Amino acid sequence: MELILKQDVENLGFKDDIVTVKNGYGRNFLIPQGQAILATISAKKVLAENLKQRAFKEKKIVDDANKIAEALKALEIKIAAKVGTGDKLFGSVNNINVAEALEKEGHTIDKKFITVTTVKRTGKYNAVVRLHREVTVDLPFEVIAQAK
Repeated sequence: MELILKQDVENLGFKDDIVTVKNGYGRNFLIPQGQAILATISAKKVLAENLKQRAFKEKKIVDDANKIAEALKALEIKIAAKVGTGDKLFGSVNNINVAEALEKEGHTIDKKFITVTTVKRTGKYNAVVRLHREVTVDLPFEVIAQAK
């Protein structure tokens, strides 16, 4: 079944992509959730026209995302967490903590666009921030012991 995505779908594609999925996934999940429409001939023509009109706007969006990426690369993020014996954390540090740290630095980025492996020890780690479908940033951050 061919579908046109109306919004970004994790592990499937980005908005306005034409994707092929199994019939049940499309009919029972994507279409009822409003995440996709059937890729009929007329829908493909409308999509092509919309993409043509959006091409020059897209360039500006990508340029803005690149500026944000440069600003993020310059940041040094330190996340304080409670530490037990040695360097083990009570709990863990994840994408929500990284989003909060970025918020404190003045950059509002939704937590769903930040990918972090769950961190359970102090040290230096990397997060991947997706600002646009074409722009991703490796964001280094450090987990430090919280002052008592």
